[in-house]
Amino acid sequence: MATISNVSEKYKDIISKSSLIHSGSPALYQLRPKKERIGTLTRRTIGERNLNKVNKTILLVGETGTGKSTLINTLVNYAMGVEFDDDIWFEIEEEEKRSQCDSQTSDVIVYEIFGFEDKTLPYSLTIIDTPGYGDTRGTEKVDISQRLLDLFSSENGVHEINVVGLVMKATENRVTDHLRYIFNSVMSLFGKNLEKNIVAIITHSTGMPPKAVLEALEDAKIKCARDERKQPVHFLLNNCQNKDRTQGREYLQQADKVTMRGISQFKDFLQTSRPQKLMTTVEVLNSRIRLTACIQNLEQRIELIELKQTEIKQTQEALKKHEHKMKKNEKFTAEVDEVYKEKEPIKGGMWLFFYEGAVTCEVCKENCHYPGCTMAWSPGHCEVMKGGSCIVCTKKCPVSDHVKEKWRFVTKTRKVQRTLQGMKDKYEENKAESEKKSSLLENLEKEMEELTANKDQYLEESYQHVVSLGQIALRVDSLSSHGHLDFLIQKMKERGDTEKLQRLEEMKI
Repeated sequence: MATISNVSEKYKDIISKSSLIHSGSPALYQLRPKKERIGTLTRRTIGERNLNKVNKTILLVGETGTGKSTLINTLVNYAMGVEFDDDIWFEIEEEEKRSQCDSQTSDVIVYEIFGFEDKTLPYSLTIIDTPGYGDTRGTEKVDISQRLLDLFSSENGVHEINVVGLVMKATENRVTDHLRYIFNSVMSLFGKNLEKNIVAIITHSTGMPPKAVLEALEDAKIKCARDERKQPVHFLLNNCQNKDRTQGREYLQQADKVTMRGISQFKDFLQTSRPQKLMTTVEVLNSRIRLTACIQNLEQRIELIELKQTEIKQTQEALKKHEHKMKKNEKFTAEVDEVYKEKEPIKGGMWLFFYEGAVTCEVCKENCHYPGCTMAWSPGHCEVMKGGSCIVCTKKCPVSDHVKEKWRFVTKTRKVQRTLQGMKDKYEENKAESEKKSSLLENLEKEMEELTANKDQYLEESYQHVVSLGQIALRVDSLSSHGHLDFLIQKMKERGDTEKLQRLEEMKI
């Protein structure tokens, strides 16, 4: 074991920039990294980057409680050359203590570890830590796609990734629906080119072969790098590095050997893995934002059509019920569910680096980007605008017809009493003169046919958007698109379109 004086001298510079958490075995120190913002994200940096040195970037994803914080601290200590016998431990991240009440802007944290190249690693490290998702924070609070897009597209952000680490406990014997959902949500952010860079990092390991975890990954069809035995590439780590060593030291030393072996193998993988440029990822993320916005808008149009169809059916039934009164030219009234739109306030507003609101078209009276529009300060900067026009709303209106505010359009119904003349006014006001000669029932039938044709068209557009996303994304099913797949699957069932139904269901696997 190294003496206290030797250890103090070895880490003199690091200790001078740290705060003692408590002395003992090991002595625990809290590092004090430089903190700054990248758009909506937090970056914590130790040391100064040497542009002549190679940098490797790791993206970590996993549930809360899997040991991501310990993993980050382990990588930092390994990079700094800390050994078990030094009886010292440095922390850059507090162990699994990130509050669920933290602000949205701290959900993704970027750690940069510079100045220790050639101690144990021949390169510096950038580690991107994503939230655990198990925090039960919904998509309205945390939009990881948007946060990562900001990081990848920012001039001083991250432009390539070497490894995506899927962090799991060694005790996991199956990938739960929630865990599968988490992995797929993050994997859906990337292009197909990243699959060979995805690995499993298995924590809380005793060093035994992780048969159950690997079988769980296979059963869940997680796309990742494969070894010569066609197994998912994986690395084993124990999580005891900061535990009190005054008792059970031999066990903790053995646990450290498991971790050091796993970290060494991970280092070798990092060394040989080819970095993946994130232009494809930015394309995927931008495409997902646009396609999701289109699908959301189309769903709202389909909902409006179905409500209008209900209103027409009620009108048709009323006319048939009062047919004898119509022949006698007698007056009558009928109650129908009239469809209308109104503006509804939403949560949002201007924050430090973003403006949360809804981009809406005042001509089409539609929501063009909601929810999820957080970065654009005005409609013209929103991702759904291309070439000066909207790619989402029905008439593809120019930017000038749009606003970004803290309200959205909602479709509602209200009970109204209609007379025969009121029905004629409702369904004949926009008809050509020649069509007015047709009976009201005939006009209603034509209206129903037009609505049905529009609904089929919108469903087809929604389906094609999902297919388009599948051609570039590693995963189509994601945190943001999961509900849209369910919506389309239900509608294809109603249509009896078995071919499209089967393809959509395959996308969810």
